[in-house]
Amino acid sequence: MGTLKGWERAIERAEQALAEKLFGSDAMEADVVEALIRTCDEQAVVCSSHRIVVPNVYTLELPPPVYALIGPHLTIVGQELIDLLERHGEGKGYEWAGPLTVRLAAAEHVPNGRYQVRCAPMAHITSAPLSAPDA
Repeated sequence: MGTLKGWERAIERAEQALAEKLFGSDAMEADVVEALIRTCDEQAVVCSSHRIVVPNVYTLELPPPVYALIGPHLTIVGQELIDLLERHGEGKGYEWAGPLTVRLAAAEHVPNGRYQVRCAPMAHITSAPLSAPDA
């Protein structure tokens, strides 16, 4: 049991170090997460009293030097951001307009010099849930 706890602590320290290296501080990491959540909330479409649809494709644009630093860890960072958005969406009762995706991309120009969030639904989304075929 002690060995397992040791591994868990080592992984947590590695994740913390990665976050500090990628974002420089907890404040910037929190800013990025808040921007993703805010973008999600702002784009929510109420279809009925029981259905609120939000975009499912989010792109986090970063300056090239930051993107290059994250490069080897794109999958991990992207999955962490997806997990955060999924938890937020579940709490709000959102329905994603398809499989949730967070992409990280290099961009020469970002308005605040640190990052920019863009979102869109996948192109093949329908306005009503798909019904099961008749048996």
